[in-house]
This record gives sequence, structure tokens and C-alpha cells, in this order.
Amino acid sequence: MSILLFEYALKCLLVSAFLELVLYRLVSRLGMHLSKIAAKYELVKLTLQTISSLGFMLLNLTAILAFLLLFLLLYQKVRKTHWVGQYDKLLVPSLGLLIAVTLAYLVVPPAMAGSVVYNVITFVVLVVLVTEFMATHHVLAQRLLVGTFVLGITSWLYYQTVSTGYGMMNITTPPPLVHEVNRIGEALMVLASVLAFWAYGSTSFFTKNKQQRRWALTLLASGGALFGLLLFLDYFLMLIDPAMAREVRKAGEGIGWIFQMGMGYTFYLPFAFYVAGLIAWGYTVIKLVIIGRLAGYGLGLMFMAGYALQLSHLTLMVVLGLILLNLDKHGTLGRIREKAAESMTLAPTDSVLTHSSR
Repeated sequence: MSILLFEYALKCLLVSAFLELVLYRLVSRLGMHLSKIAAKYELVKLTLQTISSLGFMLLNLTAILAFLLLFLLLYQKVRKTHWVGQYDKLLVPSLGLLIAVTLAYLVVPPAMAGSVVYNVITFVVLVVLVTEFMATHHVLAQRLLVGTFVLGITSWLYYQTVSTGYGMMNITTPPPLVHEVNRIGEALMVLASVLAFWAYGSTSFFTKNKQQRRWALTLLASGGALFGLLLFLDYFLMLIDPAMAREVRKAGEGIGWIFQMGMGYTFYLPFAFYVAGLIAWGYTVIKLVIIGRLAGYGLGLMFMAGYALQLSHLTLMVVLGLILLNLDKHGTLGRIREKAAESMTLAPTDSVLTHSSR
């Protein structure tokens, strides 16, 4: 029963997290960007308010589902019935502490010291998860993906923790390398989104399946053409029409502002790199989710959480995503469901004579 609950809750979480990202963290920021238009047109104002309210409901739903799934995972790991890991002795107490602190902070909002403690606990959980992944997964591309992603998130945690610590001590000078580390972390996150395709979504060009080979060649050609066009778009527009180039540049700054507020990306890298990462990540997640791979759900949650983990449920999504990557070796959702059914069928039961003798 818990396996079925886990499966459906996971599917609902992926959908609700995507809608929360689009409707709440992105579209609601777009409403702030279009405040003058919203004030002029009542329909635009009502539409943005409705979308923002719906997005806030989705935020709460996403947080509830994330808590539910983590509780189910902890329950299974404590009972040692399904998904037992090599480092559960470290993961169970650290993850339990992270969940307990998150629930406590929902009741009593944390001060600066509380934020530092939360970031330290998160870092400990991430270290345990990435250590388990490196010990159980031996594919180079997968190791590079997880290592790059965790280094990117760690850069954000360093930026937040050190900046908050300096604020607690009333130090006005900027912390050492804080802005450089933050920018490096964003670049690592973009790189990780591209590595996701190499690690989990790529198809060999030498496969005997003609359809898979055709899809791979089509994706490579179209993606390469789009990347080149976006990379040199500003240069070509400046040659054709400088005024149009300036307008496109302003539009890009507006998009960057929305994504910075919603996901933490400042778009200081060329726009083509972000688009390449989005396409590579999106293709990989869709491909894996269709076949029921837990890695697809994990990658989806990890990158939809964004770079700036400003809300607690985003941190839980990253942690849950890494756990799902570790559990991917157990098979697809369908296979896990079949194993659970077999274990229930083959479970030892007391005989009739045993019951009658009691």
C-alpha cells in the first residue's frame, strides 16, 4: 500500500512542482514586471492575481507532497523493507533532523542563526547522499552530473551561510570570494543540466535501432543550430539593426530578472548556455519519466528547485531528488511495484493449526 502511495504522490509532486515553478515563482514575478500594465487594465490585474493565488496553493501542495514522500522513504528505510542504502545509518538521523527543523521553522520562523543551522544540516545531508551515490554508481557521466550539481548547490549554501554569518557579527565588509563562488555555482548548475543529457538521456549514434539513431541525430542537429543562433544572435542583430538588438537585449534583461527572482539565475552567462541546459534537461526528464525511471523524477525535482533555495520546500525537493537518483538502481516504478507485490505474496503467514493452538 505504501509503495502505491509513494508512486502516485511522486507523480503528483512532479506535476505540482512544475506548475508551482511556472505559475508562482515565474509568472507572479512577471506580474511585478508588468505592474504598470496591470494597473491600467483590470483584466490583466485579475488574471495575474488569480495565477498568483493558484501558484501559492500549488506551493503548499508541493510542500505537503515533499514531506509525505520523505516520511515514506524514512519509514521504509527504518523498517528495512525496501530501498535500503549503504549509508542509511547516517542518512536517516540527518534527514530526520532536517525534516524536524523544517517543521519547527514553519511554526517559529528562524532568525539568522537558525538559517545558518539549517544550511549546515542541509550540507551534511547532501554530503551523505553524494557519498552514497559515488559508492553505488560507477558510470563516469553520472558521477560528473551529481558532483557538479552538488558543488553548485554547495556554492549557494556557502554564499547564504557566510553572508548571514557576517550579518550576525555586524561585519560590513563582504565575505571572502562570496560573489565569485556564487557565480561559479550558477555556472556549475547550468553545466549539470547539460550533463544530465549525457548521463541519463543520450542515445548512442552507433545503436542498431534506426529510430533511436534518427532521433539522436535530429536532436543533435536542431540543438546545435539553435545553440549557435542564440550564441551569435546579438552580433547578427547589431549588424542588421542596432535598434532591434537593443530591444532584444532589454527583453533578455527582463527575462533574466524574472528567473533571478524565481530560481536564482542571474543570466550572466550567454543566454544560449541556459537554453541548451533547459533543452537537455527537459528531454532527459521526459524520456526517463515516460519509462518510469526514478532518476527522471529525481532530476526533475532537483532542477525545478532552482539555484537559490530560498524556500524550505525547495531544499526538500533537492534532497528528495538525490535520494531518487540513489534509488534508481532498484528499477523502474513498475518493477518496484512488482517486487513489493511479490514480497507481500511470499511473506510468511501463520498456519491454521498455529492459530487454533493459541
